[in-house]
Amino acid sequence: MKSIKEQVLEYVERSGVVRSRDLNKLAMPACYLNVLEQEGKIQKLSRGLYASIEYEFDERQSYIEICKRVPHATLCLLSALNFYDMTTQNPYQVWIAVNRRAKHPKIDYPPIRVMRFSGKALTEGIETVTQQGSQIRVYCAAKTVADCFKYRNKIGTDVALEALRDGLSKKLFTLKELHYYAQICRVQKVMKPYIEAVC
Repeated sequence: MKSIKEQVLEYVERSGVVRSRDLNKLAMPACYLNVLEQEGKIQKLSRGLYASIEYEFDERQSYIEICKRVPHATLCLLSALNFYDMTTQNPYQVWIAVNRRAKHPKIDYPPIRVMRFSGKALTEGIETVTQQGSQIRVYCAAKTVADCFKYRNKIGTDVALEALRDGLSKKLFTLKELHYYAQICRVQKVMKPYIEAVC
C-alpha cells in the first residue's frame, strides 16, 4: 500500500497545479507538500500553490495560478482578450470578474484587477479550458467583446473596436452570439454603429 506522502506526490503530478487546501478537502495532510518540496520532488509556485518538478511554465501561467487561488473568478476584459489573441494589449494585471458581493481576493502576485459583475453578466458565457492539467474559467469571445464595450471608459473604445474586428475576422463568434451578449451587457445601441461599420 502506498504511503500518504506517495499519494500526495501522485496527486500533484496528476493535477498540474495544487493548492494546499485541495489536500485538506481530500483528507490528506497539506504538510506533505512542504516535505516534498524540501526533498526536491515538487516545486512551490507561490504561497499555497505547488506543482510537479516536470511542470512546464507557459504564457498562461498567471491565469492558471489565479484560477486556482480564486476558483469562483472568471478571466475577463483585457485578460480574456489576451487569452483569445484578440488584442495587441499585454496587460500586466490579470483581469478577473467576481460577484459583486464576493470578498476581494487576497493575492500578492500576480497582480490582479477585480471587476464586479452581477446577474447574467456574471454567469453567462463562461468557458472552462484545461491548461497544464488545470482549469481556466474565461468568458467566451463574444461575451468579452460585449464587456469591452460596456467598460470602454476603463479600457478604451479603440481596444473594444480592435477586439470586435479581430473576433469577427477570426470567426471566434457569430453576429447572433454577439447580439445575445450585447443584450445581456445592455450595450446593443452602443455597439450597433461599430458592428455596422465593421460588417
